[in-house]
Formats: sequence, structure tokens, C-alpha cells
Amino acid sequence: MMTDSINRKTAQGQSKRLFGRSGAPRFMGLGAGRAASGFSVQCGLNGIFSVPELPEVETHVQELTPWLQGRRVEDARVAWPKTIAVPDPGSFCRQLRGQIFRSLSRRAKFMLFHLDRNWHLIVHLRMTGTFRMVAEGAQPDKHAHVAIRLDNRQELHFLDPRKFGRMWLVRNPEPVLAGLGPEPLSPQFTGRFLEQRLGRRQAAIKAALLDQTVAAGVGNIYADEALFRARIHPQRPARRVTARECIRLCRAIRTVLRTGIQLRGSFISTYRPPSGVPGRFQAEHKVFRRTGEPCLHCGTLIERIIVAQRSTHFCPRCQPR
Repeated sequence: MMTDSINRKTAQGQSKRLFGRSGAPRFMGLGAGRAASGFSVQCGLNGIFSVPELPEVETHVQELTPWLQGRRVEDARVAWPKTIAVPDPGSFCRQLRGQIFRSLSRRAKFMLFHLDRNWHLIVHLRMTGTFRMVAEGAQPDKHAHVAIRLDNRQELHFLDPRKFGRMWLVRNPEPVLAGLGPEPLSPQFTGRFLEQRLGRRQAAIKAALLDQTVAAGVGNIYADEALFRARIHPQRPARRVTARECIRLCRAIRTVLRTGIQLRGSFISTYRPPSGVPGRFQAEHKVFRRTGEPCLHCGTLIERIIVAQRSTHFCPRCQPR
């Protein structure tokens, strides 16, 4: 069942080797890192892609929980070895086999699948990662890089067109999650906390919010939307945000994240939840990707700039410098 070989000629050849010409998956654990040596990823960041953020990851957890809780892993297969950060792909498949999904949770932008015997499968979707539940033997998507066969004749597939997503199968999640700040929806995340974290930062407030030690799980979409609601210019130096504005910003972050979760995230070109049903938070966007459109509050045209190498959207009247 286990093999250390992988087809290195083309992605199409790799798919045929791992899934079979008929489309029925061939479950096999791949060998250690040497199996990946024939591949390279040449992808650059641009303004088109948006990484799933806290609401999108929370939607993944909520949708997958009823499908996975209590299910046993019959087998596992890795088609793209670099997806597995820890351990090596062969050990990943062996250690996952026979495990039972006990529960799922989220920390920042990480998904945590809690298994038997104190094992944890940690997943970061990165730019284009997502999960799909498919019937056993169904034709796999060409971007399916990890497949987990369950005891109910279903398979959990991890799809990732740009191949940046990563998985860790570990007993102790802390080394993977170390350094993250408090959850923005937790009692620890307050205006006072923000004031203390931002106090001496020279960086722009938008850049500070993207720092996962400040607001774990907040990314480009929800930072733009929160700054608009708090009436703070994204290029304002973080140290110049007042205590009163920190309170306002904390409330705005909580509001956009809660609404994002209720609406199952934003519908963006590179993200789909496991159910395939798109989220609806994009209907609530006040500034994000509305460049050149009138502000819904004052009518001024929304502008786009680059902050911390990210596309940043704001209203120059509602968010003066």
C-alpha cells in the first residue's frame, strides 16, 4: 500500500499515477522529502488573490464538523508532498490511518482537527486551499493534493490550486501556533490591548492589524472593512491611533468578523467553502474591492493604495489622514 515513488513528468501524469486512469483514487503514502525534489512552485503574489481569513476558516470548521465528527480514517494519500509540513508524507499517512475525528476547532487562520490519542491535524489553507467531501471512487479534482478515505465510503479531499496550503500532524499544536495574539472575538481582545500593542509602532495601522501577534486571524478584507467603520486612515502610523480610536477599532473588528461568520465569509475568486455554497459577506463590503465606486456613507469615490504590499481600500473623506 505504501510507496516511495511519484511521477515527476507532468502534473497530468502525476494525477494519473496517484488517482488511476479510471478516476478511482489509489491511496498510497508517499516517501520522505526526496519524493518532492522534482517539483518546484513558481507563484507570485498579486492583487487578484485573497487569502481565507478568520470568518472563512471558521466556516470551514462549522461545515466540516457534522461530516467528520466520529468518523474513522480508513486510509490516506498524498499527491503533493510539500503540502505536508510535519511529518514526512509517508509517516503522515501511516499515523493518520485508523484515527477518529473527535472534534474540530479554529485558532486564528488555522484549522485544528482533534484526533485520537492526543493527535492533532493542523491545516492552514493559505491562498487557495479548501476541502471537499466526495463519494469514494469519484473522479477527483485535478487540484486534489491530499485525500482521506473515511469509514462511510466518503473521502475528504484537500484542494489547493496554488499549492501553498500546509498540514501538520502533531501531538502538541503549540509549536505551530506559537506567537499568535489573542482571538479578536475573545475577552482578551480589548481597546486597551490594542492601545498597548500599537503604542510604539511606526508602521501603518493597516500593517499592524495584519500582524498575527496583534489580531490573530484578521487579514486584508476585514482589516479594510474595520478601519472604514472605525474611520481610521489605513496609512495612519499605529502609534498615533488614540485610546478612544482603539476602542472604536476593537468594536469594528469584532463587528465585521461576527458578521462575516454569520454570512459564511466573503465570496472571492480563489475561495469556496466545503459545501460549495458561496458566502455573502461581500454584500456588506463598504470599501474592499470597491475602487472608484461612491462611498455608501458620503458618496466620495473609494480609493485603492498599497500598504504592507497589500491592496488597501478606503474612503478619503470618511477616513482622513
